[in-house]
Amino acid sequence: MLDNLGEIALYFFAAVAGIQTIYYLFVFSRVAFYRRKFDLDLAPEGPFSVIICAKDEELNLQKNLPGVLQQRYHVHHKPEYEVIVVNDNSEDDTKYYLRSIEPGYPHYRHIEIKQAAKFIPGKKYPLSIGLKGAQYENVLLTDADCKPGSTYWLSLMSQGFADEKEIVLGYGAYHKKPGFLNKVIRYETFFGAMQHLSFAMSGMPYMGVGRNLAYKRELFFRHKGFTSHQHLASGDDDLFVNAAANRKNVGVVIDKQAFTYSEPKQNWKSWFRQKTRHMSTGKHYRFGHKFVLGLFSLTHFLFYPAFILALFFPPPILWYALGIFGIKVLTQSIITYAAMRKLDESDLFKFSWLMDIFMVFYYIIFTPALMFKSKNRW
Repeated sequence: MLDNLGEIALYFFAAVAGIQTIYYLFVFSRVAFYRRKFDLDLAPEGPFSVIICAKDEELNLQKNLPGVLQQRYHVHHKPEYEVIVVNDNSEDDTKYYLRSIEPGYPHYRHIEIKQAAKFIPGKKYPLSIGLKGAQYENVLLTDADCKPGSTYWLSLMSQGFADEKEIVLGYGAYHKKPGFLNKVIRYETFFGAMQHLSFAMSGMPYMGVGRNLAYKRELFFRHKGFTSHQHLASGDDDLFVNAAANRKNVGVVIDKQAFTYSEPKQNWKSWFRQKTRHMSTGKHYRFGHKFVLGLFSLTHFLFYPAFILALFFPPPILWYALGIFGIKVLTQSIITYAAMRKLDESDLFKFSWLMDIFMVFYYIIFTPALMFKSKNRW
């Protein structure tokens, strides 16, 4: 009887570890071994509209907007792009700051929204207004609290539209700061990016992040914008990409100079509220996406309990379990380290196994968010 239970525990653990290893070898390796090179001196192939939605963001705009306005994206020494800031009913002095800088930047303008849209929470309405007001077909989105990684951000992201792509996914990182919370936020962001960027390169794009996301205006209007999910506060980035993306129309740009950097939350409560809001959109993904993501999350969650269970049985089951664990750990470590180097998060590697175990509790804490409606807030 004990031998039968041991074999069942071993087979179960082997199946869980095997599925995890397959994800790392055949999916997440896409980011880890990403090799595309970009030309910083490549002339712009077409003009761009950069759109930023802002609500009570005066201080963030003062800090980050100059970096967006001073991109090296010029033809004959003139900007070949426009920057549009949509001011959504701000109650601080955002509008005065936005007006004050207009004379110095001819390629910049702002749009004032003075009345909230009924039944359309979040930033979907102001973003739609920005897209309708944009002059150019190629659109790059970011947030008021985001700073471009370099003056080549726009140029590099624009190169993602090669080969007739309609959507370009970039990486939105967080600034490195002291403290355990910062490491958790950055690891979770890296972990999510490794997944959605790798799946996109594997022909199954399922989301994008609005801190660094580009697409064609025509694609937005062809899919009727946010109509299918306009009642949800979140989803202006991931749900739109989930609906509009296919295996052929998505490009990925991974280059440190093409990243954006945001200020991370300063306390656990704020981060928990943010992640709960973001997670609430997952239940609206396509079934196939929910299945492959759910299978990875479930096996990730079960990996350590299944390993611990197998350790209670005597050899040879114990030795087999240790061998399987070692193979999975080695595979995951190599790919994780390589992916962290690509996304400029190498300093997190020494914490990666602690964070990997933390993700077990992450699933327990945030999975219930899939069951509830998101609150109507930015």
